[in-house]
Amino acid sequence: MKEQKVIISHDLQAELREAIDEVGPDRLFVLTDEKTREACWPVISDFGCIRGCGADGHLLPRGEACVMSIGVSDEAKNLDSLASVWKTLSQGGATRHSMLVNLGGGMVTDLGGFAASTFKRGIAYVNIPTTLLAMVDASVGGKTGINFLGLKNEIGVFNPARAVVLDTQFLRTLDTQNVRSGYAEMLKHGLISEESNLAELLRFDLDRPDYDQLKELVAKSVAIKEHIVAEDPYEKGIRKALNLGHTVGHAFESLALAEGRPVLHGYAVAWGLVCELYLSVVRCGFPTTWLRQVSRFIFETYGRFAFDCRVYDRLYELMTHDKKNVAGVINFTLLGAVGDIHINQSASKEEILEMLDFYREG
Repeated sequence: MKEQKVIISHDLQAELREAIDEVGPDRLFVLTDEKTREACWPVISDFGCIRGCGADGHLLPRGEACVMSIGVSDEAKNLDSLASVWKTLSQGGATRHSMLVNLGGGMVTDLGGFAASTFKRGIAYVNIPTTLLAMVDASVGGKTGINFLGLKNEIGVFNPARAVVLDTQFLRTLDTQNVRSGYAEMLKHGLISEESNLAELLRFDLDRPDYDQLKELVAKSVAIKEHIVAEDPYEKGIRKALNLGHTVGHAFESLALAEGRPVLHGYAVAWGLVCELYLSVVRCGFPTTWLRQVSRFIFETYGRFAFDCRVYDRLYELMTHDKKNVAGVINFTLLGAVGDIHINQSASKEEILEMLDFYREG
């Protein structure tokens, strides 16, 4: 997989202009969601290299950009939205030498990356993540995709952006829930790295965030993910560490969506971390002191996902669709200690149901 350039931004205009100039596209397109277009597009729309125009299907003069928007929620990460992006690229005269700039959260970078990766067998794209979740997770590492048949990220490819430009000024536009959603992935990175990193994350005041400190924490978090992705770009081995919390988290997320009460991805991951740390205690000897500290932080910060034992079988069935599974066996990433990663771990159905009991009652 091609190396991905990740830039912790100090001058967004200059860094984006440089990323575009390195490709020298014949046509430039920008994908946003409806909220991002209003809150974040003005930050980059004054660039000499980007002048916005309507996506009305005409051929675009060089130097202008076609700006298109899709829906805001994760429900918009679907085939219809993907087709609308492909259609705009085609009608706007995109060629294999064109470029797409994805400006938005993880839904935009996931779908936009997949659209760019598949249009005319692949055009260049750049990610400018505007949410904490996208900065530390979705936009970095080359995963792209859409949801399909109610399953998260069921269709997609590995294909890294030419550059990912992280500018934490956008975090000031986020509400508390979206900051916390992204922070869950940072907790995951702390758990798979070192105790000092995890302890620092558990001390951070999310109610009154220090944005300068948060920028430093984001840089550390991205570095952890970059190191793992460099070792295993196609998720054959150690990259599965990044799935800690996600086997159960995706099941919670899919169930919530099916029941018409969608939850933010990071909240589902946080709840999944509690469950999978419990399994880590049972299967790998993870210290109960860390389980208690992390669980307390998560329940105080994210609340609890409400469900009862009548949906246990449904949650179990959703876990069987996880992409890490082999031959129908549910695969978890578990920990023996902070930073002691155990990939490809299985658990019996009885243990999984006990895990759900612990989550609800612990």
